[in-house]
Amino acid sequence: LFRDDLTRRTGRATTVVSGSERPVPLMFSYVTTPIGETIEELVSTHLAPVYVVHFTQASALERAQALTSVNVASKDEKAQIADAIGQFRFTTGFGKTLSRLVRHGIGVHHAGMLPKYRRLVEKLAQDGLLKVICGTDTLGVGINVPIRTVLFTGLTKYDGIRTRQLRAREFHQIAGRAGRAGYDTLGTVVVEAPEHDIENARLVAKAGDDPKKLKRVQRKKAPDGFVSWGEPTFERIVAASPEPLSSRFSVSNAMLLNVIARPGNCFVAMRHLLEDNHETRPAQRKHILRAITLYRGLVAAGIVEQLPEPDADGRHARLTMDLQPDFALNQPLSPFALASFELLDADSPTHALDVVSIIESTLDDPRQILMAQQHAARGEAVSQMKADGIEYDERMELLEEVTWPKPLAELLVPAFEIDRGGHPWLNEVALSPKSVVRDMIERAMTFAELISHYGLTRSEGLVLRYLADAYRALRQTVPPEARTEEVQDITEWLGELVRQVDSSLLDEWENLTDPGEEPEARPEAYGGDTPRPITANPRAFRVLVRNAMFKRIELAAAGRWDDLDDLDDGPDWEVELEPFFAEYGEIGTGPSARGPALFELTVGRETTSVRQIIEDPDGDQGWALGATIDLDESNALGEIVFDEITIIAG
Repeated sequence: LFRDDLTRRTGRATTVVSGSERPVPLMFSYVTTPIGETIEELVSTHLAPVYVVHFTQASALERAQALTSVNVASKDEKAQIADAIGQFRFTTGFGKTLSRLVRHGIGVHHAGMLPKYRRLVEKLAQDGLLKVICGTDTLGVGINVPIRTVLFTGLTKYDGIRTRQLRAREFHQIAGRAGRAGYDTLGTVVVEAPEHDIENARLVAKAGDDPKKLKRVQRKKAPDGFVSWGEPTFERIVAASPEPLSSRFSVSNAMLLNVIARPGNCFVAMRHLLEDNHETRPAQRKHILRAITLYRGLVAAGIVEQLPEPDADGRHARLTMDLQPDFALNQPLSPFALASFELLDADSPTHALDVVSIIESTLDDPRQILMAQQHAARGEAVSQMKADGIEYDERMELLEEVTWPKPLAELLVPAFEIDRGGHPWLNEVALSPKSVVRDMIERAMTFAELISHYGLTRSEGLVLRYLADAYRALRQTVPPEARTEEVQDITEWLGELVRQVDSSLLDEWENLTDPGEEPEARPEAYGGDTPRPITANPRAFRVLVRNAMFKRIELAAAGRWDDLDDLDDGPDWEVELEPFFAEYGEIGTGPSARGPALFELTVGRETTSVRQIIEDPDGDQGWALGATIDLDESNALGEIVFDEITIIAG
């Protein structure tokens, strides 16, 4: 199939390479020793580097931390690792943990990590500095890590729906990483038996050859819900051929817009895409009907117009000209978002935040973040209900209604139901109001503070990918009429926040969206690009400073004096603000309090200073926070650092 198809498409002869012979053959084994002992033996017998395959991120990290008690790397090897790491910036909570692990010669690798941390582990492994890497099955997906031994901790995984045995393709994809061409003559693949089988083997070995002792052995049963596998499963999967590949073709708004934007007849080009693929004929018919429905939706939304005559480039349809140059609809609900901006009140003090909420409602749900928000909301609700004297049973019933924040749900959900009636393809997707970016803005949180507040250390990569998706959607989907100065400020701030944490998620995408621009030359750090100075984007820098100042306003309003003392070696907050509270009673923290009217940033030749007016109920606006910014330290750390902060009494 592929040979004939490639020959037809390219006009060149195609040869099928069907053999499975490897330049470095593999040796498979099944062991019943405890995993710690297995790893120690592999390292001591010079079969490292070892990749220990886990099927949850949590178990990979737990195993890596447990191995720090084992002398994996020598003193000289640890010194080489420290020299190789150099000044690499471990900026987040997980980063501190990873720094400790890699200095022991132990790596961690999974999709929940920031890309820069994964690259660091990969580069250290490529340089032969890591003896053991604990990770998930992401090893089998397109990364280049030289491994001599692959150690499976099991042969089952949870695929998002159920726990099942590994498929042959999955097993061989991961196992095939063992054996380094040019270094090894043999790759080693080891599979650990289930824990209860390991324990039973230990009990049998302890009984020895004594028939009476063997008879008295109380064999341990498999845990409840265990998906059965064992040595026969291992033998079957080693001998099995990988399952055939299947097509995953799909039609989206983004595909249609890309085809329409090309010169030439978009209808002919789209028909070619829909009919000349590896889908079955019934599946192709479904794709054709979906493409027609999506096209009609784009026309109805005013995003695309059909031309009465082809233009000079042969186009039969075109994108409307009032859209920004990099306009894109990368989410199934992007057209709905475009229409929903008209529902907002442009004069509302929350207009910019509402634009963010519309965009967020169309993005895929970051489940870990939402569950953490729900957990926090329920914790606060329980505390309040206990204080109100509500009985346990009633509390539990009321608690079921508490979920993560869903701003604009009352506005967007009814509008979506109406829109769904005229666009049948919307039945395949669901609107999902949520507040992640908005929550960060309202709480004036940095990335590290978001991770810490919701306990998302193991999901930093997922959080950053969501924020990067939100940034791209804000930049590409919001039309000029809805892109106010404040919306633009938020967009610039969010992009800079992502870049300061890990710029790789945006660099390649921005180079693709602006192919005419040369990539910015930056010195490369070990494991990833050095972040550009935080002051490089003046607009984003201004928002970062405003957020940092407003964070202190919010903490002062809540009377969280200890938290304020932890932030700065600043004033005695409680004492110095006592006259303010005596006169006004409370500090404002609403949209007007965080707005640009109460904020002033002065950039001088030698110093950069900031003044944040404290909103009071009477509107006197006489009190303020004043500060100077340590630009060098801010650029080094990727976050705002104040030299001095003072309270200015009214």
